[in-house]
Amino acid sequence: MYLDHFGLRQPPFKITPNTKFFFIGGNRGAILEALLYAIIHGEGIVKVTGEIGSGKTMLCRMLANHLPENVEAIYIINPSLNRDDVFYVIANELRLTTQGKKTHETLHLIQDYLIKRHAAGKQVVLLIEEAQAMPLDTLEEIRLLSNLETEQHKLLQIVLFGQLNLDDNLSLPRMRQLKERITHSFTVPPLTKADIPKYLMFRMRAAGYHGPDIFNKDALKLITAASQGIIRRINVLADKALLAAFSENTHNILPRHIKAAITDNELAIIAKKLPLKYFGFTLALLGLGIFLGSGWQYLTHLPSKAATATAAIHAEPVLTVQPPTKKIPLPITVATTPNQLQARLAATQSWLAEENGANFTLQLILLTDTGTGARAGDFLRKLDKELGLRQIYIYHTSITADNQLRITYGNFPSEEQALAAFATMPAFYQRNGPVLRTVQGIRNEIAKQQEL
Repeated sequence: MYLDHFGLRQPPFKITPNTKFFFIGGNRGAILEALLYAIIHGEGIVKVTGEIGSGKTMLCRMLANHLPENVEAIYIINPSLNRDDVFYVIANELRLTTQGKKTHETLHLIQDYLIKRHAAGKQVVLLIEEAQAMPLDTLEEIRLLSNLETEQHKLLQIVLFGQLNLDDNLSLPRMRQLKERITHSFTVPPLTKADIPKYLMFRMRAAGYHGPDIFNKDALKLITAASQGIIRRINVLADKALLAAFSENTHNILPRHIKAAITDNELAIIAKKLPLKYFGFTLALLGLGIFLGSGWQYLTHLPSKAATATAAIHAEPVLTVQPPTKKIPLPITVATTPNQLQARLAATQSWLAEENGANFTLQLILLTDTGTGARAGDFLRKLDKELGLRQIYIYHTSITADNQLRITYGNFPSEEQALAAFATMPAFYQRNGPVLRTVQGIRNEIAKQQEL
């Protein structure tokens, strides 16, 4: 609709990956070069992690497009494969006939094919997307493929692309052998404040725009704060802002256009300190699923489509954009005092110090301090009424913002028990699917932030 208005050949901010719009800034070009080097030199298993919407799929496509002619790339894009199916899927990608073959026979077919490719001077690389959502048993089968080798060379290179909670999965004791085979690990970072203006105009020019920069300084600040540097969020905001500017017959993107984009998409504002003066509306009226009370805002984790295809996710720290949802009122009929918050913080410290690291807990919410004090009473009142506070664990985290509280529920010896408890929880907590954390994963998160 706005293409002619801005002199564009195609939409500049579509969220589907298009390698013509690959942005080498934000360390992405360097990661691509490092991935190519690792594969060409036969470096076994490589891991790439990043936030939801950070551009991992784009990086995967770019990697496949830039591989030398002697390297054949095959994909697993459906992470919900069970261990009995994964070899058949890989064989199918290699165009091998598996009809009537048993699993071990299919593995031998794959091995024979890889040996022949190696003898011909060829390499094969397996690219796995959404690896954090792959069942652990299936990941273990993938590890077996990494054992296929000659005396000097791996017959198959493997690249795991996944969300940050992939690291949580790999930290489990049963995954130690796979983790030890990972030779290179890369993290796709959010774009910085300096990157975002360059990214926006790069996409505009790649789409055919030839004019001056169009994003107002204050509009850029708002995009930066609202997106937290996540590319998918930037694209959504920019696309809607262009439409808003077109409707006003202007070529300059101003703060009001970004506000309109946020309103239209019901995006959660998750900036560290986003001045409320930017907004001429009340966030509570947007139905964002965010409650601004006692200086805190809370938001729930939104798993990707691939992630929801599995029974559960073992989640690392993540901030997400909330989709349109009906507004759910928060009951405030039960009294909660600051002492109760302190009591749960202290109880959580003891729990983390003493509990089995392999135990599971259900992540419920992330509370972000907006600067008016560490008081989460409103949401604790809701928890007290609906779940009770005895099974609530709360700890400080500051990896993605100045000060946050992460809240989890329950202490379960197994995934099955955690999922059974999840099934009995009120619908409010079930709407985004289960997000499992291990005790050890939380310990690792806290240890990381203490190193910063």
